[in-house]
Amino acid sequence: MKSFMLASLPLLILWFGATYQISWPHTLVLLSLLTLVPFFVNLWVVPGGFAWRNYYQNPKKLRNLSGPMGWPFLGSLPIMGSHAHRKLAAMATVLGANRLMALSLGATRVIISSHPETAKEILCGTSFSDRPIKESARLLMFERAMGFAPAGNYWRYLRRIAATNMFSPRRISSLEGLRQRIANGMVVGVMNEMDERGFVEVRGILHNGALRNVVESVFGSGLGLGEELGLMVAEGYELIGEFNWADYFPLGFLDFYGVKRRCHKLAAKVNDLVGQIIKERTRSGEFSGGNDFLSALLSLPKEDQLSEPDMVAVLWEMIFRGTDTVAILLEWIMARMVLHQDIQAKAQKEIDTCLGSQRHVHDSDIPNLPYLQAIVKEVLRLHPPGPLLSWSRLAVHDVHVDNLFIPAGTTAMVNMWAITHDPSIWKDPWVFKPERFIEEGDGFSMMSGSDLRLAPFGSGRRVCPGKALGLATVELWLARLLQQFKWLPAGSDHQPVDLSECLRLSLEMKKPLACRAVRKYGSLIA
Repeated sequence: MKSFMLASLPLLILWFGATYQISWPHTLVLLSLLTLVPFFVNLWVVPGGFAWRNYYQNPKKLRNLSGPMGWPFLGSLPIMGSHAHRKLAAMATVLGANRLMALSLGATRVIISSHPETAKEILCGTSFSDRPIKESARLLMFERAMGFAPAGNYWRYLRRIAATNMFSPRRISSLEGLRQRIANGMVVGVMNEMDERGFVEVRGILHNGALRNVVESVFGSGLGLGEELGLMVAEGYELIGEFNWADYFPLGFLDFYGVKRRCHKLAAKVNDLVGQIIKERTRSGEFSGGNDFLSALLSLPKEDQLSEPDMVAVLWEMIFRGTDTVAILLEWIMARMVLHQDIQAKAQKEIDTCLGSQRHVHDSDIPNLPYLQAIVKEVLRLHPPGPLLSWSRLAVHDVHVDNLFIPAGTTAMVNMWAITHDPSIWKDPWVFKPERFIEEGDGFSMMSGSDLRLAPFGSGRRVCPGKALGLATVELWLARLLQQFKWLPAGSDHQPVDLSECLRLSLEMKKPLACRAVRKYGSLIA
């Protein structure tokens, strides 16, 4: 097809010149310009687009990749907006490239898996052990934290410290008192909003609770810096989500939208604030036996301690990554509870049967609430917070995925949203049905990351280290909110819940959930 197009162009220009009586000098100019056409066609008209222009001359490839050509030079950048996960899923289906699809994001080569088998090859092997780092993430110091640090001794050391001192079962259990206090505060916040406004916008309550939870887990109580840190987190989310040409083309010397300038400014504020907290805690010596992550870091043997810049980066990442995910997931769950009153009633009946009305739910009760756990899993399936698993992987050397040659330096993504909505993998994938995780029998194992049909926290070496803490928080707070209130649509007209999505750094509800919360008869006061 490409050869036919090129062969036809000279004849077309000669016909055009003769028909419209264009002078021969002008016709010759057009024919001269035509000599440049093959160059641009070879750059663009290839499966996968501009960034894959040299791939098809490589003798190592066993067969060709499938993928959209995209726009000249831009590739598929124009579709990477608030519904990128849906558009990429539809594109893979049309091209028959669910197992692996190639595309270009500017000059960046990208492969996307929308199938559990190829997803496992990418996530669980050693060939994609690094992450490509955006310019904004690097400037915000994440290169020295767990999320983006290159695989190696330093990265493994960070994972070990976090696993022992922040995310271990013992540590999670020790923080239950904090989670209960915050749940009490959320219950009071819901009652106050109902008294004042007659309805509740849960987003603000959930976000403030999640922020307080992570700040006190990391720094301890009594600092009073939640609001300031919350503003920094919000600005960081905005900056990392901001489109930046330098992430896709070698244009690092330019700063089109002021992203680099704003990142430098925010990083300086984070360094000042977190650095000051570290200095004050070190000076006071009040960290021995403390129940927060900073105290654990300062209590390490001197030879094992992180430098202050690295400690700032690690603590900042904990705050940044631990705030929004919990709040966003809980808002989706509450939206589903308002929308599906029968499922809400079934979950409340399970809680009442297990606990009665004499006490609040505790962490130890959650294993006895399988239907509530199934609700969380079903929301993670339908509305995964990171539909493209948030941060991509990077091929550290040449590798074959699904018998397709992938050159070193290629960015790899997994479209978890596409996998969890695939009718060949899930029966009735668009139906909200928590029972599927109880009826199928193996549903609970899907959350481990070993079964890529549902792995919202990733899998392999780079699996989210905080998934156990995040789930413990979400399940406890959900149980407390369902135990305390019956959740109903806002307004007398019972307007349906708007489930429109918006993909930023996480998959959020486009419109904040507004609903009514009616205290259940006999429910305990927080």
